[in-house]
Amino acid sequence: MANTSSAKKKIRADEAKRERNKAVRSKTRTLVTHARKAIEAGPDKANEQVATAVSALDKAAAKGIIHPNNAARHKSRLEQKLNKSQA
Repeated sequence: MANTSSAKKKIRADEAKRERNKAVRSKTRTLVTHARKAIEAGPDKANEQVATAVSALDKAAAKGIIHPNNAARHKSRLEQKLNKSQA
């Protein structure tokens, strides 16, 4: 357990950041799932859903919530599925 006041403050700050990051990560996962389902359902709204998911992945990577390579991998896979469904 932390003894110094600065260590206690660091614990509180880390917990607040963890909660914020968890919300962003969850929202990003949800948007990726919606994009995947839209691709499988039909190409009409798929472009819009994929664009929203890609934007969320970019924002999460820029904030350091997910690793940039992780975002790139998910974006690439989404785009591949979208292109395959439209071909």
